[in-house]
Amino acid sequence: MKLKSFQGKLAVVTGAGSGIGRALALNLARRGCKVAACDIEPEAVEGTVALAGGGRGDQVRGYVFDVSDREAFFRHAEMIKSDFGQPANLIINNAGVGLGASVREMRWEDFEWLMGVNFWGVCYGTQAFLPQLIESGDGHVVNVSSIYGMISGPLTSAYNAAKFGVRGYTESLRIEMRAEGLPVEVSCVHPGGIRTNIAKSSRLATSRGPDQADFSKWFERITLTTPGKAAAIIIAGIRRKRPRILVGPDAHVIDLMQRTLGIRYQWVAGVLLNPLMYGKSKNAAAASPPSVPAAPSPAAGKPTANSKAPRKRAAKAAKRAADGARAEPEGVA
Repeated sequence: MKLKSFQGKLAVVTGAGSGIGRALALNLARRGCKVAACDIEPEAVEGTVALAGGGRGDQVRGYVFDVSDREAFFRHAEMIKSDFGQPANLIINNAGVGLGASVREMRWEDFEWLMGVNFWGVCYGTQAFLPQLIESGDGHVVNVSSIYGMISGPLTSAYNAAKFGVRGYTESLRIEMRAEGLPVEVSCVHPGGIRTNIAKSSRLATSRGPDQADFSKWFERITLTTPGKAAAIIIAGIRRKRPRILVGPDAHVIDLMQRTLGIRYQWVAGVLLNPLMYGKSKNAAAASPPSVPAAPSPAAGKPTANSKAPRKRAAKAAKRAADGARAEPEGVA
């Protein structure tokens, strides 16, 4: 299979001020790609441009707008085409926010805020740039869903609604592009736990779950993949034109679990996540989950970046839970 080249192409990346978005912008720029880095935070996107644009002049530009604003997104699509003097080849709809709230306690304004960014922002970005991608003759839509676009969990109903929606929307688009014979590849990305700032910027609205500090601490303990590694995996998937890109060992475990167990995965989610999100004690939310080892102390003195232990423990924990789920009758899930 011929791999996609990024040299001289134009890529648009949303949520490029930090995390995966920034790592993607930097990676693409190093490959000779022109990059339109987009974010709602001016200082954040300026930082990305400064890091990615060294010696590249106008090859990397920053844009500030709210992806949940449809008119703003379409205006910026035309602005980006005008600024670079060519149609976009690649749109990566990466911008996202988090919300932890039960269905009973969730406020409509929080639900609508999340859907505006995580779902409608993806739809707006796709449709704003689709004409340019077709015009380029070598287009690619990359929409970032989540492992929560494959399974559900407690306190994540809004996030699940958006990420399942992104998955369905993206897979339908891919079928349409192929049926019409248009020169646009389509990929849906499912990251697992990535070490980004999303936990700190997430909204929590629940009387039974963790507070912001405990949630951030818990999130840091379960994240297995750095933004740089995530970006490398996504870029490799784009080059190979993969329709589904799984990011991180936990994403592969969850994908296998969902395929193997079907609806019984909900029992596993209850075993692994309910004690953490609804913990029996005040400190339960901050505790390390069964699937991931606690972070070593600085005194340990051993590098852990390339350690395979977290993956093995995650896989073993999922297998134990899966074995228990298989023992449950169908009606339990």
